[in-house]
Amino acid sequence: MTDNSHDTPTPEELREQVEATREEPGQTADEPTANADLKARAQHRVAQVKSQVQDKAAHALHAAQDKTTEPVRVKATHAREQLSETAHVLGDKIPDPVRERSSQVAHAGRDNRSVLIAVGVAAALAVILYVRRRRN
Repeated sequence: MTDNSHDTPTPEELREQVEATREEPGQTADEPTANADLKARAQHRVAQVKSQVQDKAAHALHAAQDKTTEPVRVKATHAREQLSETAHVLGDKIPDPVRERSSQVAHAGRDNRSVLIAVGVAAALAVILYVRRRRN
């Protein structure tokens, strides 16, 4: 005689299977909420780290300013004013067609950033390959 007790589940095993099946949809429904929570936590952590970096940068700036002597600060301020004035004078001497064309090129560069990046990467690879071939 063969023992079929292992093939047929007991009523208790059937109840456990039913309970497990009932719990699965609830877990699946909770997954998007858990993912959203994960994203929110990650964004919160990014904000914390950004704030910490900004605080450290501000602290370093103040420390550098505190260590800078007054004569050096005065010279730096004077140099900044001279540079600004020179830039304005030079900017006024640039002909309007050149200024307009440079503005157009700048806008085109911003609009086609991915193309410019691809060209830059291709140029870098070409230089690397050229240098390697010359060495061999």
